[in-house]
Amino acid sequence: MRDFFKYLFATVAGILLTSIILFLIFLGIIGAMVAKSDKVVDVKENTLLVLKFDNEIVDRGSNNPMADFDFMSLSPVQKLGLNDILKGIKNAAEDPKIKGIYLENTDVPAGSATVEEIRNALIKFKESGKFIISYSNVYSQKSYYLASVSDKIILNPEGQMEWVGLRSEIMFYKNAFDKLGIEMQVIRHGKFKSFAEPFMYDKMSPENREQIMTYVGSIWNQWVDGISKERNLTAEQLNTMADNFAVRNAKTAVENGLIDSILYKDQVIDLLKSLTDTKPEKDINSVGIGQYAKVPLAKEGKEFTKDKIAVIYASGSIIDGESKGADIAGDHYGRVIREARRDSTVKAIVLRINSGGGSALASDIIWREMSLAKQVKPVIVSMGDVAASGGYYIAAPADVIVANPTTITGSIGVIGIIPNVKEGMNKKLGITVDVAKTNKYSDLMTIFRPLTAEEKSIIQMGVVEVYNTFIGHVAEGRGITTEQVDEIGQGRVWSGVNAMDIKLIDEFGGLERAI
Repeated sequence: MRDFFKYLFATVAGILLTSIILFLIFLGIIGAMVAKSDKVVDVKENTLLVLKFDNEIVDRGSNNPMADFDFMSLSPVQKLGLNDILKGIKNAAEDPKIKGIYLENTDVPAGSATVEEIRNALIKFKESGKFIISYSNVYSQKSYYLASVSDKIILNPEGQMEWVGLRSEIMFYKNAFDKLGIEMQVIRHGKFKSFAEPFMYDKMSPENREQIMTYVGSIWNQWVDGISKERNLTAEQLNTMADNFAVRNAKTAVENGLIDSILYKDQVIDLLKSLTDTKPEKDINSVGIGQYAKVPLAKEGKEFTKDKIAVIYASGSIIDGESKGADIAGDHYGRVIREARRDSTVKAIVLRINSGGGSALASDIIWREMSLAKQVKPVIVSMGDVAASGGYYIAAPADVIVANPTTITGSIGVIGIIPNVKEGMNKKLGITVDVAKTNKYSDLMTIFRPLTAEEKSIIQMGVVEVYNTFIGHVAEGRGITTEQVDEIGQGRVWSGVNAMDIKLIDEFGGLERAI
């Protein structure tokens, strides 16, 4: 027995000691990460600013090294903030130590409106007279649109370039659900409200196809027009190339005027050395955009003021409650906006929205606080890649709504989905469900039987009530009638270009313009 306890004690002590060692190692890793994140790089003369977007671009970068920590690999996954990218590009134009920008991307992990903002910042950077060189092994259409502002666009000799036009593909599940005995009972108001169509049909409805073709076509036209201006090519030429699959490799990309040079990476490095006055045997002084954004300009921090603009970032799904996670929690954001309204040092509020919607209740809570804030100080909305459905709901009260031409917005409509799994459970699995209830509608929202006609009518009335509230808020905020909102609503999605025409937005621009 004594040996047993000795063995037990030794085992417990070993586990405890190992846990302590692992914990100390983990603390060491965290400490190193914090120290690295706080370190400001020393920018030398003739430095090259490198824009290479390997990870997702989010609206706002985090200074917390644990925010995007991957516990599986025990390493950070850096997500670049659009705010940091724009700040870095703007500062680089004024920084005499920055010689130019080197852009290297196969694709850009961001939405089209985010790409638009970065592209506009690069166009502004070129006014400084500094160069932008772009290189890639493979250009996607999105990355090429960004690169098209460069002074020189280079492709690997064996590289590829995509230039075929845009598409939108939707997967439909109705037939699969039919086989499983699952019925998705959809109650909606708005013939264009297409969120549930994958559960209703086996192909696009005419209305959904119409709206997709409109906003995808709008994004494509924006890209074609932008490239046309930078590359001295007509829109007709660019569309003909896409229709004829004329750009297949590096050679045809040069022949069609989309690429300036075909070079290997070592040749590009030699070119960059000559542009940065770097000796052939020396390495180029370079700094990544993430590091450079943390470098203060000499003039920064010398001017202080009590007055400030509150910039509130709202990204993700709109949900109920107080969650402070990645989503837009109605109670939490309502309180943040309320605090900004009550703060006398805050002279204006800018709400940056990147959301496809969510809870109608949470949206209305945020809408209310936006409306109250508007009564005492300017409220501006900056739309990112998407501000649709609930995302537009919370934007509606703003004094001014700023969006990019390729922002996806609108979707003023309401939808509800209640699954019915009765057939699947009864016939496929042999499982039945019985109910004992105190009142007639106690099981109104059950998933174990189909809705009756009366119950569908009740839920439909609720959906219509929410829709009428929605279009009423939009009409009030935008200064138009509810009839006009209903005409452009019905759940229809619009691009920023189309949204400007129908008065859903006020100006084109990004976050900087909104501020």
